Amino acid sequence: MRDIADPLALIDDLLEILVVPSFTRAGFAVRRRLFDWASAESSSMVGRTVVITGPTSGLGREVAGSFARMGARIVLVGRDAARLERTAAELRRRTPGVPIGTFVADMSSLASVRAATDRMLAGEPRIDVIVDNAGAMFADRQVTSEGFERTFATLVLGPFVLIARLLPRLVESPDARIVAVSSGGMYTQALPLDDLSFERGTYDGPRAYARAKRAQVALIREWARRLCHRGIVANAMHPGWANTPGLEASLPGFRDRVGGLLRTPAEGADTTVWLAAADQAREATGQVFLDRRPRPFDRVPSTRLSPSDRQRLWSLILAMTGEPDPTA
Repeated sequence: MRDIADPLALIDDLLEILVVPSFTRAGFAVRRRLFDWASAESSSMVGRTVVITGPTSGLGREVAGSFARMGARIVLVGRDAARLERTAAELRRRTPGVPIGTFVADMSSLASVRAATDRMLAGEPRIDVIVDNAGAMFADRQVTSEGFERTFATLVLGPFVLIARLLPRLVESPDARIVAVSSGGMYTQALPLDDLSFERGTYDGPRAYARAKRAQVALIREWARRLCHRGIVANAMHPGWANTPGLEASLPGFRDRVGGLLRTPAEGADTTVWLAAADQAREATGQVFLDRRPRPFDRVPSTRLSPSDRQRLWSLILAMTGEPDPTA
């Protein structure tokens, strides 16, 4: 619990309330000085295995590079085999000797995710951390071959199946963690539980993305609640506004407006690495973080999901994916 008399916390809270300075690189720089952070890479990951989705560019690529330098075994999960191999080769050049595995999986396809997790369980004797980073935004509503709206499938259904299927290996770790890379955009949207596939109204790519990110964070809270007795820590984070290829491709106008205020990919990835590795990060579970500190789940009351809403969402995801409850 925060000490309301702590002047550093008060400065941090003021930044958070103002939003714009909080999400830009200025917020990162101020907090790094305020709290005198040690490098997120100062924690050793030797002997630990980290599964990372979406690792070939942007935040995922930064996270993979950090874990490589920290000595982890890295398992890269992406939909493009050639890009995965290029990423693995680049990591090996920069950090010789780093152990790397690659698995092809399209996160929007539940069949593809299931096939990849079967291969992972057969080939990876240990999994300590899962970083759910893969994301995509689409201008038009698309439906997968399995009948799901593609944004929701990529950001919510695929990651749920991945975590559920890898859970037997994760629970064997003495320091198991799940980190979901979310987005500040989730604060702008409510999640209609009766329209998860965005079938009603005019489809809008950024809105669909923000809804899916809100669902992702709600599910992290459920993972944390259901797995805390097994010693698994599950948290979400959002990176602020980071200058990544994904941002440029999906929101070029926003990127042009914010310009030099955007965070670098390394700044955006810092909290993900810290949540996965730092001893201090084990102290909280079921939270959403920005710059290594827990943040509110909601900024607008109308977007809030109650505990019963989150439990209903969990049941809906089980029904959509056809997975048995992995936490039963």
